[in-house]
Amino acid sequence: MSKIRTENLAQACAYILQPPLAGGQGLTRQLEIIGLRVVEVWPELPIEAISADFVLYDVDQGHDAQFPWPAGQSPMPMIAIIGSEAPGRLQWAMTMGAHAQLLKPVGNNGIYAALLVARSNFDRDHASQAQIAGLETRLSARQTVVQAVMIFVMRGKTEAQAYEALRQIAMAWRVTIEDAAARVVASNANERVQDDSACHG
Repeated sequence: MSKIRTENLAQACAYILQPPLAGGQGLTRQLEIIGLRVVEVWPELPIEAISADFVLYDVDQGHDAQFPWPAGQSPMPMIAIIGSEAPGRLQWAMTMGAHAQLLKPVGNNGIYAALLVARSNFDRDHASQAQIAGLETRLSARQTVVQAVMIFVMRGKTEAQAYEALRQIAMAWRVTIEDAAARVVASNANERVQDDSACHG
């Protein structure tokens, strides 16, 4: 279970992407009371917003082109400011990667909680993505080991002999078996290319 970071939010930077007349003054005031530095922008986020700690964005008038990153790939927690609960608008908010929400009209309550929830969900999402990436890397490495073993098998070795040969290569090169396998597979691919070139030369 991920731990919610509840440390002081003072000096965190929040961008509010909302039309000037959409009642954002109260939200800005509450964020500043909590201790955040607030930047109000419209109609799109500037590239420097990529360094912000939070982005709060208007759902009712929002669209994809307002963000300098692909949908759902924000580098910080995102909080959706929702007025209309039309399914299409809610779907768009989720697609953009909402980690928490505030309902209009935004009052004095719930803002601090939304910040913490957004940051917790953002941290959990990134931890999950890192875990998935690690698993994919491990799976790819195992598949490479199998490919390297099969190269030796095709050259007349048994699977046990092939794996032992790969292990010996790894020890000689002082690398992991996965790295040795990758080199064997790459070398074999180069040999095949050279053979094909010779045949067509």
